[in-house]
Amino acid sequence: MNTNETTPVYDVVGVGFGPANLALAIAIEEHNEQAAPGEELTAVFLEKQPSFGWHRGMLIPDATMQVSFLKDLATMRNPVSRFGFVPYLHDRGRLVDFINHKALFPTREEFHDYLQWAANGVDHMVRYGLEVTAIRPADRPGQDGPVVEVDVAALGGAGSGAEAEAVTYRARNLVIGTGLVPRLPEGVESSERLWHSGEFLHRLAALPTDDPRRFVVAGAGQSAAEIADHLHRTYEGAEVVAVHTRYGYSPADDSPYANRIFDPEAVDLYHGADPSVRRTLMDYHRNTNYGVVDMDLIEELYRRSYQEKVRGEQRLRILGVTRLTDVEEGPDGVRVEVRNLATGETETMTADAVVYATGYSEPDPTRLLGELDSACLRDEDGRLRVRRDYRVETAPEVEAGIYLMGGTEHSHGITANLLSMAAVRAGEICESLAEHRRSDRRAPVAVTG
Repeated sequence: MNTNETTPVYDVVGVGFGPANLALAIAIEEHNEQAAPGEELTAVFLEKQPSFGWHRGMLIPDATMQVSFLKDLATMRNPVSRFGFVPYLHDRGRLVDFINHKALFPTREEFHDYLQWAANGVDHMVRYGLEVTAIRPADRPGQDGPVVEVDVAALGGAGSGAEAEAVTYRARNLVIGTGLVPRLPEGVESSERLWHSGEFLHRLAALPTDDPRRFVVAGAGQSAAEIADHLHRTYEGAEVVAVHTRYGYSPADDSPYANRIFDPEAVDLYHGADPSVRRTLMDYHRNTNYGVVDMDLIEELYRRSYQEKVRGEQRLRILGVTRLTDVEEGPDGVRVEVRNLATGETETMTADAVVYATGYSEPDPTRLLGELDSACLRDEDGRLRVRRDYRVETAPEVEAGIYLMGGTEHSHGITANLLSMAAVRAGEICESLAEHRRSDRRAPVAVTG
C-alpha cells in the first residue's frame, strides 16, 4: 500500500458516506468554523459509490418521506445551520413555494436533491469511488498517538477525488457508516426478474418485456405498499399481487406520544436502561417504524381494490396470511407458488417479476475491523458494547476510537439507523471526537534520560 512517514494522520476517517456520515461531515465543518486555532478536526470520508446517492432505487415519483423536513441533517443540532432543509429551499428558489404547499413531509425525490446539495457543500472531505479493503492498527504510531490504518482500492469509473491506485489512510479515530444491508430470503439472489426493493426502479427500467402482465410483491411494510401502488398505477394492463403473512397492511403509529421514541432524550433513557427494559421498549414501539404503512396509502390501496370489485375486475390482489413457498425463474418469467398459511392451499402463477420488499439488516461493523475485532468488548449476547457517544468499548491495547453510525439498535434504540436522529447523533460524535482530541493534548508527555 502507498503509505509513508509523510502520509497525513486524520483525526477521523469515515467509512461510507450516506446521510449519517454526511451529517457528521457537516457537524465537523461547522465545528471547525467556530474552533480556536489548532482545535479543528481533520476528517476524510471514503465512499465506494462514484458520487453521492441514497436509495436511488426507491425514488418513486410522489413518494414522501416519513420524517419531518425539520429532521434534516443539521436543524435538530443547530437550528441556524446553513446546511438545513430551509436554506436548501432558499438556495433553490423554492422556499415560498414550499411554504404555500403546506407540506411537513417532502417527497423522497426532493429530499434526495437536498442530500446531494448538502453533500456538495462538504465534498472537500470526501473521496468517492474507493472501497475499504482492510482496517488494522498502525505498525508505527509514533508521535501521532494511537493510529489505525485503512486500506482502500479505487473502483472503476470512480468520480473526482478517487486515487488511481490502492492507498492507505491513517487516522486516530474511525466512524463506520456503511448503511443497512438489503435482506433477501435464504436462497434468493437478485437477478433480472427477482429484485430487492432497494433496486426497484433500476431493475424495473431494465425489465425484459415492454408489456408486463403480472408482478408479485412480497412484504407488508411501507416499501412494499409503495411498490404495489406504483406498479398498479403505472402498468394499467398488469395484475399486481401483494403477498404477505399478515391479514392486511398495518398502519404506522405516528401519534405524538408514540413519536417520542424518536426524541433525542429517548436515546438517553434507552441507553441507560436495563437490557430487559430495552427489549420491552422495542417490543412496544416497533410499530412506529418496522413493517408498517402510512394510513393514507393503506386507504388508497383499499379504495382501489374495492372499486375493482365494483367493476367486476381484480387487477390489485392483496393476499394476506400467505407466503411465497417456491420461486423459479425462467427465460420468459418467474413461476411462483403461494401458500395460504391458514388453509394450506397453494396457488401457482407466472409473473414477469418478483419484488422482495423484505427489509434490511443492521450492518456488521466487525466485517471490516479485521484484527481490531477481537479487541472490541461484547455484552452477554455477543453484541458490541457501545458507549453513549457511539464509541465502541475496546480492550486497553486499542486506544484509537471506533464509532458506529448504525448497528447500535441494541444499545441506543430504534433511532440507531434512522434519519430522524442523524443531526443530533452527528453532533454527539463530533463533540466526542473534539473532547478526546483536547484530552490527548492535555495528557502529560513522558520525559526520559
